[in-house]
Amino acid sequence: MDILQEAEIFEKAKMSHMSTSDRVTASREAKRLVLAINEVYKKTKDATLMEVMKRLTVKKKRIDIRLKGRPDSGI
Repeated sequence: MDILQEAEIFEKAKMSHMSTSDRVTASREAKRLVLAINEVYKKTKDATLMEVMKRLTVKKKRIDIRLKGRPDSGI
């Protein structure tokens, strides 16, 4: 399967009501996709690849925040 197709499927996947192990798996999958797309981007410099990587990174950050929790404000 093409890496962009995998990324599209990952982006469209429902991320609500996930268990902790599902979140860990999703976070690792997002990282794998970003790194794979980055290797292609280094060779082609295609702007659409950068946009896909940005969207995946945002989705990964949301998953990671849910896993680790939000930092306290310190007050």
